[in-house]
Amino acid sequence: MIGTDCVQGGYTPKNGEPRQIPIIQSTTFKYDTSEHMGQLFDLEASGYFYSRLQNPTCDFVAAKIAKLEGGTAAMLTSSGQAANFFAVFNIATAGDHVVSSSTIYGGTYNLFAVTMKKMGVDFTFVSPDCSDEELNAAFRPNTKAVFGETIANPALTVLDIEKFARAAHSHGVPLIIDNTFATPVNCRPIEWGADIVTHSTTKYMDGHGVSVGGCIVDSGKFDWLKHADKFPGLTTPDESYHGITYAEKFGLEGAYITKATAQLMRDFGSTPSPQSAFYLNLGLESLHVRMARHCENGQRVAEFLSSHPKVGWVNYCGLPGDRYHALAEKYLPNGSCGVVSFGVKGGRAAAEAFMKNLRLAAIETHVADARTCCLHPASATHRQMNDEELIAAGVSPDLVRMSCGLEDAEDLISDIAQALEKI
Repeated sequence: MIGTDCVQGGYTPKNGEPRQIPIIQSTTFKYDTSEHMGQLFDLEASGYFYSRLQNPTCDFVAAKIAKLEGGTAAMLTSSGQAANFFAVFNIATAGDHVVSSSTIYGGTYNLFAVTMKKMGVDFTFVSPDCSDEELNAAFRPNTKAVFGETIANPALTVLDIEKFARAAHSHGVPLIIDNTFATPVNCRPIEWGADIVTHSTTKYMDGHGVSVGGCIVDSGKFDWLKHADKFPGLTTPDESYHGITYAEKFGLEGAYITKATAQLMRDFGSTPSPQSAFYLNLGLESLHVRMARHCENGQRVAEFLSSHPKVGWVNYCGLPGDRYHALAEKYLPNGSCGVVSFGVKGGRAAAEAFMKNLRLAAIETHVADARTCCLHPASATHRQMNDEELIAAGVSPDLVRMSCGLEDAEDLISDIAQALEKI
C-alpha cells in the first residue's frame, strides 16, 4: 500500500544497520584496486565513486519515489527545474522538437521556450483542452517527447493524461508528466499511460519548506529500441563509455535513468546533497497523511471563495461546477491538492490589496507547504510572460494562487474573509 511505501519504501536495513536512512556525507568513496574503480567508470559494476553522479543516501530516497510512482528507476536532482530539464534533454537535443501543454509552471515554460530554445530544442505549446486532431497536428517528424502537468501550476487545469499518452505513443515518443501537485498519493500517471514522471520534491514531497529538490522516475515501459531512429542517444554506442548502448545493456527498466545519470549528471552536476535527500525522506514518510489534510483544506477554502461576493471566479477541480471536475473524478478520485486559484473582483490592484491584508497566509514564492502561502503569479512566477502568453498559460492579472497548508480550515477561512472585507 502507498502509505506503507511512504514510510518504509526504498531502504530496508540489515541486521545491526541504521533504522533511518543514513546520511552518507562524503564526496568520494574508497576502493582497494584501480581495476574495481575502472569497472565503475565503464558501467560494468554498480557502486559509487563520486557524489556528483550518485550517492547512496540520494539513491535510497529515489528508490522510494520510484516505488511510490510504480516506476522501475529514478534519480534525484537538485531542483524540480533540473528534473524537467534532464527529463527532456536526455532524449531531445539540438534540432529536435517537443510538444508541451501550454498551462505549465511559468519557470518550466521559460526553460522550454527561452533557454532550451537557445540550445536548439524547439517547443510547440498546445492547450490542454485541445482536440485529438489539434494535438496530433502539433507533432513533427523530429518530435521526441510530449510534456504536461497532472495539475497545472497555477492554472489548476487537469490534464487528460490518456489523451496525451495516446497521441505521444501513436507518434512513437514518450509522455513526460510533472506530477508535483498531485503526488503519487493522489495520482500515478504511469498507470494512465505516462512513460516518465517528474517532481519538484521541494513541494508536497518535502512539505516543510526546508529542502529544494527534484526527481525523475522512469516507468520502464517505453521501448526505445522499437523507435531506435528517434533516440540514438539510447540506442547507439556511447563512446564516452567505451561503446555501451544503454537500451541494450540496461533494458527498458534501466536505460533512461542510467543515461541521465552517466551523461547529464556527470556533466551538469545538478545533484542534491545527502542532507537534502535525508530531509526529503522525512517529508515522504508523512506524505500520505498530509495530502489528505491539504485536500480537505483546499476544498473548504474553494467552497467559501466560490460564494463570496468579492471573488469573481474560483478554479479548483474539487468543485462540482469546475470545468475539470469530470477529469478530476477520473484521475484524482481521492482529491487533487491544496492549491486554489481565484480571481478577486477589481483586477490586479484588488488582488494585491487582498494579499497585503492577509495575516495567517504569507506571501511567498512557494507552494505546497505545511504553512499556508499565496502568490500573485502575474507579478512573480509568470512575470517573464507577456499578456498573450499569460492567457495561454491560464494566468490572468487578477489571479491569486493560495496554497492551503495544514492549519485549521476555520482559521484559514477567517483570515481570507477579513482580507477580502478590507478591499
